[in-house]
Amino acid sequence: MREAGPERVGAAGGPPFGVAEVTGVSMVPTLLHGDQLLVHYGGRLRPGAVAVLRHPLQQDLLIVKRLIERRDGGWWVLGDNPDAEGDSRVFGAVPPELVLGRVRGRYRPVTPGRQRSAWVVLSWLLSSVRPVWSDRSASRRLRAR
Repeated sequence: MREAGPERVGAAGGPPFGVAEVTGVSMVPTLLHGDQLLVHYGGRLRPGAVAVLRHPLQQDLLIVKRLIERRDGGWWVLGDNPDAEGDSRVFGAVPPELVLGRVRGRYRPVTPGRQRSAWVVLSWLLSSVRPVWSDRSASRRLRAR
């Protein structure tokens, strides 16, 4: 995941919102490779929310995962794509200080080379810009396994 915001994210006095880009397929179908994310740093975290966090084993790497539940060591996080690796099944619970912010929305960039008619722009707006909601049912379903 690439971050387009300040170098020190989530720091006291920093901006409350930032933008990050998704790389990889761990959050498919919720997020796709190339999606741009609106991240609310310091936003209220709860099970089911999608969050941006520092990888516990490589803290210069930002990752995006769904928060499943609070455990003794921190947040248990999973990707929405069960076939992708790189979540708490590999590295365990993520300490709370590594969770930077909550994803509030996503948009897919305009495809290069397409016409820019009013219909194309309207179609892009309706299909590509949307909020990223907490999925409490996914949280309960994943805990029950």
